[in-house]
Amino acid sequence: MKFLISLAFKNLTRYKRRTLITAGAIAFGLMMYIFIDSMLAGAEIESVRNLKWFETASARILNDEYWENRFQKPLDLSISNPDRIIQTLENNGIRATKRIVFSGDLILNADDFGEDGNLAATITAIDPVRDFRVFGFGTTLIEGRFLEPGEDAVLLGSWFAEDIGAEVGYWITFVTRGNGGFYEAMDLEVVGILNCPNPNVNRALLMMPISTADEYLDMDGAVTEINVALPDNADVPMEVERIQEMLNGDNLTVMSWEAMAVDYLALAEAKRGGTSTILFLIFIIAAVGISNTMLMAIFERIRELGMMRSLGMSDTKIRLAFMIEAAGIGIIGSAMGIVLGILANLYLVNVGIDYGFLLRDMDIGYRLQAIFRGVWNPGTMIKAFFIGVIISTLVAWFPTKRALKMDIPACLRHQ
Repeated sequence: MKFLISLAFKNLTRYKRRTLITAGAIAFGLMMYIFIDSMLAGAEIESVRNLKWFETASARILNDEYWENRFQKPLDLSISNPDRIIQTLENNGIRATKRIVFSGDLILNADDFGEDGNLAATITAIDPVRDFRVFGFGTTLIEGRFLEPGEDAVLLGSWFAEDIGAEVGYWITFVTRGNGGFYEAMDLEVVGILNCPNPNVNRALLMMPISTADEYLDMDGAVTEINVALPDNADVPMEVERIQEMLNGDNLTVMSWEAMAVDYLALAEAKRGGTSTILFLIFIIAAVGISNTMLMAIFERIRELGMMRSLGMSDTKIRLAFMIEAAGIGIIGSAMGIVLGILANLYLVNVGIDYGFLLRDMDIGYRLQAIFRGVWNPGTMIKAFFIGVIISTLVAWFPTKRALKMDIPACLRHQ
């Protein structure tokens, strides 16, 4: 074995160009594997964070029948005593806020927007004092100011404002059905514009004070949902169960963010499967390149192989010598790939790649507005290193087996 390892090492140094070319193919494949894995893992982590910070919170309390009818935004399936529930939650160290979500027609007047128009929209009425303790909108203001309790005002997402041509100081009219079926028109001034990093929210965001909505909609203090913020390291299912026990007998249900975002999670799982397929194809391409290089290397040394056999070296030892040589190439290529992957990931983690030109008008499922940033995943790098070594070792077996089918005289006469 010592002789075979020494022989393989000498062949690696003797054929430097071939060794570097083959190792380079391995290094490129592993670098792409590390880069893509980092980018998609980072996109998934940031998407989940933006999902909880701007859409679902950690959990949500709803009327038992609301979730099945959520697309209609029913005001009659409400929570009648939100302040008592919030106080109970806060007494147990849980941050919470109440909201009213309702839909209707947004009417734009010609005085501000140049022409009259209308479109379907959804408004979220928030508690200006408590809401930012649960959601992350407190750092998203880019123009104007935040809402104040009791005023006839609205905040817009920046993409939504851009799409309708709204600016701070413009007035909109929102027509909706109140609690009981009557129609109500609300004249609201645009007092601020938010740039939310969640594109799904930024495209359609309208917010108004909950006290104003309560008066217009005749909610009498009732709300459609109570949102809950939990620590990042919290056991969400256990906390949801604990909150549900606090609400026992109130005809309310508590839903975790995973339960509300089941469609997103299914999409993320499908994306992971597609990513695995892409990464597998990268390795197949690298394996084919390694195999072809090893095949050429072996056929260049057919006479050497025939001399080794004529001197009594068994086919098993010859095959093992070439596989050890291939393993050496794999080690060199994998080490180069890890180094290149780390260098590429440094840029991805600290700067990221701007896909804003795509995400502005296209929904790809991720809750990212523009920048894809990576994450450090040492487990992926270790796995990539061993996969590179194993693949390069295994693929050397096939061309060696093919060359060993030739008899010794044919090997010695080979040109």
